Amino acid sequence: MISVMEFFIKISQFLLSLSLLIVLHELGHFIPAKLFKTRVEKFYLFFDVKYSLFKKKIGETVYGIGWLPLGGYVKISGMIDESMDTEQMQQEPQPWEFRSKPSWQRLIIMLGGVAVNFILAAVIYILMAFAYGSSDVDANSVRGGYDIYNPVLKEIGLKDGDKVLAINDHKIEYFSEIRKHILEAQTMTIERNGQQQIINFPVDFLGQLSTSKKRGLIELRTPFIFDSFQDNSINVSVDLQKGDVFKAINGQSAKFLSEVEPLRQSFKNQVVEVELERSGAVISRELRITDDGTFGIVLAQSMKDFEAAGYFDIIQKEYGFGESIGVGLDRFVSQISAYWMQLKLIFSPSTGAYKGVGGFKAIFDIFPDTWSWESFWGITAFLSIMLGVLNLLPIPALDGGHVMFLLYEMVSGRKPGDKFMEYAQTVGFFILIALVLFANGNDIFKAVFG
Repeated sequence: MISVMEFFIKISQFLLSLSLLIVLHELGHFIPAKLFKTRVEKFYLFFDVKYSLFKKKIGETVYGIGWLPLGGYVKISGMIDESMDTEQMQQEPQPWEFRSKPSWQRLIIMLGGVAVNFILAAVIYILMAFAYGSSDVDANSVRGGYDIYNPVLKEIGLKDGDKVLAINDHKIEYFSEIRKHILEAQTMTIERNGQQQIINFPVDFLGQLSTSKKRGLIELRTPFIFDSFQDNSINVSVDLQKGDVFKAINGQSAKFLSEVEPLRQSFKNQVVEVELERSGAVISRELRITDDGTFGIVLAQSMKDFEAAGYFDIIQKEYGFGESIGVGLDRFVSQISAYWMQLKLIFSPSTGAYKGVGGFKAIFDIFPDTWSWESFWGITAFLSIMLGVLNLLPIPALDGGHVMFLLYEMVSGRKPGDKFMEYAQTVGFFILIALVLFANGNDIFKAVFG
């Protein structure tokens, strides 16, 4: 259960990111429309069903904020859109209307929003590379393997301590690549007890994953490293020093938090012999475990502490502005490719990936409960790609639907009739409503039934 402050931080990031993306997307339509002297009647952040929170007319355009935060829109004269203003379409075409413009100009207007989404994501990734550089864990340096958090992964054969060597045909060089490639995994090559094995993933892996109560996948193991004593600790008199690394408890391996936890529960209210490593030497200490299964100590939490203890190597890189362009564009292309792959899996019923489709709550949940500009911009860039890709889908109510009909017109030389466009827009609108209800219904189902 998150606190009020944590909720406020998450919702602030969510609304700021969503508002930024919507306004810039609609500007992508607005600017070329104005350049081609096409009248824009309304420019709205969120939908103004029945009433607006704010509106002001400047020139020929009404700018406003609606109360329903499901997106935004620009209303362009002479265009059949979600407003379904058929009365205007029955009048004689006017020079300032969308329908009176050449097809190539209409195509640019319709592609403007998606273009801005992709440009924004690329620019964010470039600036993030320049400002923050990159930091990742060298997968080859990882000692002790990984913790397998999700029971679905354990059911298909993975165990705590496994080291991931490859997913499909892709060799894992950095830890972040595991999360990137696991959603499309068919096979995984692991190392267990010095031996290589191949784990085969079921076809409906994503479906099983989406219905799992646990959301974690594969994580770096947390070493059990002493930092300090808690207040009133029962072990405060024991000679422990910051940086002491736990190795064993009563002769059983206790290098990682996942190993220590069951041992602490087994030896509640007992004195145990602990082996520790200090400055390269192994030492022994006796510690008491409380009746609630704790030592009364604070553990090291920093990745730098874990690296210093030799559990993995962190690869930190900084880039000049010129290098950042290449790095940022590589990340942009990689993210688009990954998202297209996810969509492909979602539209393949056999994978069960559709069960994991989420709505606004799923987007809200990916924002951290502490304010981090690096996380905020990274999530915003990804959402911008997601918005751009989804808008390219050939559904009549989306930009991709309009683009599809415009391309047909440019190739065939025949413009679809207004009646046909009205019907197509209506069908597209109901498809969109169904998709929104399905995605947000999934969110509600998961919240109620876990």
